[in-house]
Parts: sequence; C-alpha cells; structure tokens
Amino acid sequence: MNIKHPPVRFRRHLSAVALFTTMLLPTSSWAVAANEALNIYFVDVEGGQATLFVTPAGESLLVDTGWPGSRDAERIMAAASQARLSRIDYVLITHYHTDHVGGAAQLASRIPIGTFIDHGDNRETTNAPTVQGWQAYQKMLSAGKYKHISAKPGDVLPIRGIHATVVSSDGAVIEDRLSEVSEANPECNSGPKYPVDQTENARSLGTLMTFGKLKILDLGDLTRDKEVELTCPVNKLGNIDIYIVSHHGSEQSGSPALVNAIAPRVAIMDNGANKGGSSSVWDIIERSPHLKDLWQLHFADPGGSNHNVEPDFIANLEGPDQGNYLEVMAYPNGSFDVFNSRTRKTKHYPAG
Repeated sequence: MNIKHPPVRFRRHLSAVALFTTMLLPTSSWAVAANEALNIYFVDVEGGQATLFVTPAGESLLVDTGWPGSRDAERIMAAASQARLSRIDYVLITHYHTDHVGGAAQLASRIPIGTFIDHGDNRETTNAPTVQGWQAYQKMLSAGKYKHISAKPGDVLPIRGIHATVVSSDGAVIEDRLSEVSEANPECNSGPKYPVDQTENARSLGTLMTFGKLKILDLGDLTRDKEVELTCPVNKLGNIDIYIVSHHGSEQSGSPALVNAIAPRVAIMDNGANKGGSSSVWDIIERSPHLKDLWQLHFADPGGSNHNVEPDFIANLEGPDQGNYLEVMAYPNGSFDVFNSRTRKTKHYPAG
C-alpha cells in the first residue's frame, strides 16, 4: 500500500525503519523480562478504551472495559494472560458511555477484580444507552464483591508502583499545578471559546501517572472546554512523555490548548476504523512541538492517505479487524519501547 504523508510526517519517519528492532523473543517472554518495567497494553476494542497497566510492584490497573459483549472481555483477558495476571487489582471507569463501561460485567465474570474506581453518579440521564450502561455497572457493584472508590481531583490512587494523580473527575479539575515549571499558555488567548459539554465525556476521570521520570496522561474522553481549564491560563500538567489521545482522537477533544501545552513525545490513539481518528485532531497532534511519533490502534478510514501514520505505526490496517494491540514497556529513567503486535517490531525511545 502506497501511503502519502505531509512533509512533516515524512521527515519525522524518513529513517524510522532503521530505528525499529524486531524482537527475537515472543512478547510473553520479553514483556516480563525486566522487573523494573511498567508494562502498558493498549487493547483493541475498536474505538472504545481498555488500557491495562502492570506495575513493577506486581499491581494492575485497567482503564475502562470496552463495549458490551464477549469480544472485548476476551481481548482484555488475552492481555491479562500476556501479563501473567490472575486478577486485576483496579478497574478505573473514566465515564459511563457504552464504549468505556460496557464490558465491565462481562470482564468481572471472567477474572477476579479487587477495586472499581469511578467519578461518582452518572450525569447523562437522558441518553438511554448511557443509562443502561450505568445501571448494569451499579447492579454489578451492588453485589458487594468489590471495593469501590469515587475519586476526586487531586486524589492519589492507591496503586503500588506508579504515582497516579486524578486531574479531572465529575466535571471538576485540579486547582493546583502538578509541575514546578509552568508557563503561560499562548493558545489560551488565540484559541476559540469552546461550548460547555453536557455529556458524560466532560465528567471523565482523568489521571496523570508518574513512573520515575516518565509522565503518562490519560484523560478518557475529556472535552475541550475542560482541557482549557487544565491548561489555561497556565498549564497545570507540565510536559508529558506519553499522551493517550483523548476521546480516541474525536474532534470534541484534543484541543491545541492541551496538546501544544503538554507537548508529548509520543501519542497513542485508541481509535477504531470508523470511530475517532478525526483528521483535524490528527493534524493538531502531528504539529505539536516535541512529538516524535503518533501511534494508532487502527487505520482511520475517513482520514485516507493524508491523515494516517505510516503502516509500521498502526496496529490494525484496512480490512477485517484482527484485534492487534500496542504495548509500551517503560522504565524509571524515562526511556520506553513501543511494540506493535501486528508487525512484531519495537521502537525504542531514549530518556527525554
């Protein structure tokens, strides 16, 4: 497949092939080879989210559970098996849209779960699928088998091996800066004024995870109006190494005010073939000042040749979905590797 790219992408990846190292060992061997590594599995739930963190301390955190049904639960179980987990210690539900909370009950029937974390009550009471997802989640919690945390901005989650600070929850964001170096954000004056979002997206439970010198940001589907509250007039988050692209790359999120302020080194987009991966958001990420690479779980069909990264950086290409995943192995010194299960190749990123 001959894919054309804008000049900035072409220059960035001109020598990309030379930077890849094909792993000689199967992933299940190297994923647990280094005791000091934080492993992150980006499970393909086709436009939803299911991101599994496994810390060097042996604890696990799953952010969201994908869609209802057996497919996504089985894919999460495959990642748990890859990580040699017999239980998941924490499941964090960013918000109550079906592509994030839908698979909770199916997953819980397959593997023991210790604690569920969420932002509190559902606020989108007029949307039937959201209400159904919320009710199914509440029914599961009411059985009394699980511990439960309703997290607020500023809370530090009790996960051994990483420092996970809640930066947004239930429509509120942190008041204090998390970075000692904070500068005025020029995007705040030049950018548009975004309308207030009334959906569960704006209620997303967002987390800044620090692992040694490495910073990872996951805001769920947090919308642009809330992104501005986090980064204007001053960026409260600081620079980020790995940005889990908000809202699967949908245009309601991923504003320049956020993306340019956090200046990620690598962005990972959990989009589907026809969900997320907006061309406008793709452009914003591609132009962010310190970006080395953008990775995608899927080729975004609407983006065509000009708004998709090179094939080596996509887990699932055009055609029938194969359920391929991306995996990050991160180290406390700030270096990390990204592995593509489709190509069986890994790219290394030195400490920044």
